[in-house]
Amino acid sequence: MPTVTLHKNGQVHRGEVLPKTNLVVRAGIRQFPYPALRYECGMGKCAKCACRVLAGAETLPAPNWKEKKQLGALLDEGYRLVCQLWIEQDIELLQDAEPPVRPA
Repeated sequence: MPTVTLHKNGQVHRGEVLPKTNLVVRAGIRQFPYPALRYECGMGKCAKCACRVLAGAETLPAPNWKEKKQLGALLDEGYRLVCQLWIEQDIELLQDAEPPVRPA
């Protein structure tokens, strides 16, 4: 089972999830990583769930059109929309205290 490590506000949250797990869906039904993960719409429209991938990026699919639209150049800095990811391998994420601001 994949291990998810989430860094936020100086704390580390770690847990195992079933393969093909979406972390925003899990948080929405009050499972790990709830309440540590910030999210809102779950559909790639708000970018509140944006996290920087610290480890495991190589196992993720390429960013989809929603991520490209919402994150733009932040993709080059390693940010992804967690609501758009289905976790199949170990991953380590960092969620900033506030959602990152997309460069103009």
